[in-house]
Amino acid sequence: MTQTYPSYLNLLKSGELTRRVEQAQALLGDECHVCPVRCGADRARDEQGECGVGRNALMASFGPHFGEEPVLVGRHGSGTVFFAGCNLHCVYCQNHSISQLRQGAREVSATELAQTFLHVQSMGCHNLNLVTPSHVVPQILEALWLAAENGLSLPIVYNTSSYDSFDSLRLLDGVVDVYMPDSKYSDASFGERYSGVKSYPRVARRMLREMHRQTGDLVTDSRGLARSGLLIRHLVLPNDLAGSRKSIDFIVEKLSPDSYVNVMDQYRPAHRAQEYPELMASPGAAWWEVVEYAASKGIHRGIPFDRLGLRLGGNVRTEDKR
Repeated sequence: MTQTYPSYLNLLKSGELTRRVEQAQALLGDECHVCPVRCGADRARDEQGECGVGRNALMASFGPHFGEEPVLVGRHGSGTVFFAGCNLHCVYCQNHSISQLRQGAREVSATELAQTFLHVQSMGCHNLNLVTPSHVVPQILEALWLAAENGLSLPIVYNTSSYDSFDSLRLLDGVVDVYMPDSKYSDASFGERYSGVKSYPRVARRMLREMHRQTGDLVTDSRGLARSGLLIRHLVLPNDLAGSRKSIDFIVEKLSPDSYVNVMDQYRPAHRAQEYPELMASPGAAWWEVVEYAASKGIHRGIPFDRLGLRLGGNVRTEDKR
């Protein structure tokens, strides 16, 4: 079969996308195992899970977003769809009103969500950027199938905390073009203390390996826009609570030194951070120390590496848009 871009169009033609939708629905039933929390809710019968979401997805907002990485934004913006609810409960979350309180969100059927995807495409956005999707993979697949049947052809960006289940990622193989995962913690105890989940490093690193297996290093087209691959985000926390150097080591040693990495300096105390004195500081100079460490380990693609010209080897992969 001739490969089509984006990749999910091949699955649509073969009928595999329909089968993926059916398999995903089974993850919701009886005891939900859409994500690693495995909270036991029967979301197929609209019982709310630990994420605060039942049978249908909750959507907070959608539209062109110009605050994402340049390889996603281009001239016309990344077409973000923000989902409410989350399987993490980060005490410092800057979007807690959406992720945890679900304020302003509305329940959407698969048909309504498909229409939203098509609307994003009509706005001229370069991609469909699914933000906080880990707990609504079945709903996304159902809507994507409907939208693709009606002309959706945007590449899919899966914008995740990396606390995903292997069952869900398996169903996304060949569906997602660009994975944009976080690498949050290197110490499981901090993941439990600050985000309320167990075994974050073990789960996230397994998922990062699987995402990289599916899509490889980030590939951009002739316009510099992401076409496929992995774009990793790492937020530097105060007092090295994120274990930044260990995260960098994992990326270089277990994924690829050609990985596109955004070392983020956006941390500010928010939400319930005041309850944790160690979170009330700013990372300060620690952010630059992490950048220097990453560059010394061979990371040369991403932010601020491209901007600052820290290129210590490796090749930037590009590919003309077909």
